Parts: sequence; C-alpha cells; structure tokens
Amino acid sequence: MGADGAEELNDPQKDVPFVSDYLSYLLAHASHLVSTEFHAHLRRYGIPVPTWRMLATLSDGDGRTVGELARIGLYNQPTATKIMDRLQEEGLAERRRSADDRRKTLVFITAKGRTLVDALLRDAKRHEQRVLTGYTDEEVAVLKRVLRTLITRLDVPG
Repeated sequence: MGADGAEELNDPQKDVPFVSDYLSYLLAHASHLVSTEFHAHLRRYGIPVPTWRMLATLSDGDGRTVGELARIGLYNQPTATKIMDRLQEEGLAERRRSADDRRKTLVFITAKGRTLVDALLRDAKRHEQRVLTGYTDEEVAVLKRVLRTLITRLDVPG
C-alpha cells in the first residue's frame, strides 16, 4: 500500500470480511462442504474415510509406498502405516517387495479391495456430478486445473 493509502481506497474487496476472501478459509470451507455429504455416505456403509482414501489412491493398480500413500492421503507416515496394517488385516490391500528395488515395499489393492472401491468410485463420481451441477464443462476444467496447479506449486519436497 502506498503512503497515501490510495491502493486501499481502490480495493474492491475492502468491505468484504477477511475470511470471505481468505484463500485458506475458502479452500477449507469448500472441502468441508464437498466432503461432508460423501463422508456421510461412507459411514452409512461402514467405510471409514481413511479406508476410502487409501483404496481410492490404490485404485489405479500401480503399487505405492506407504510414504506416497501418506502424502496423497494427507496423513503422516505412522498414521498411514496403521491404516495400511488395518487394510491388510481386512484383506483389502497387501504389501509386496518392489520388482525393481527389493529394498522397497509397495502396497497394492487386493481383489476384495477392488470390489469395494469400484462401487465407491462410482458413488464418488455421482457425488461429484451433483456437486458440480450448474457449472459448465469449461468451468469444471478450469477449477480442477487451477487447484492442481496450486497443489503442484505448493507441494515442494522439503
């Protein structure tokens, strides 16, 4: 802001309450609103959100390390390990040594996990369609592209 306060006078958002224009709040609020309904759907079927997140992440069929699953699922590594232990006990996922690097262990979805997650993926896609009703295909593409770009720019290993 300049010494004379001119920038403040020309700010069209100056009368907007702070949280209504604060990116972190907007993202958190939108995430909460979008997730709440689907998480309730998961609860009706007795599926814990961590199970859904991990199985959805593993649904592409490529093995992932627990570290990758933790990062993608938004968990710390010890929590991700506990979730994976539970999934393995339930027969939904399994750990295997990497064919490329025997020192590395990868997690894969099992046939039982695939059966469960395929139905949930269909439900999630229907839920997303309902959430995005009223938006054009172009608006949806822009929204997702902007969010992926934001994530990529901020998700720097450190």
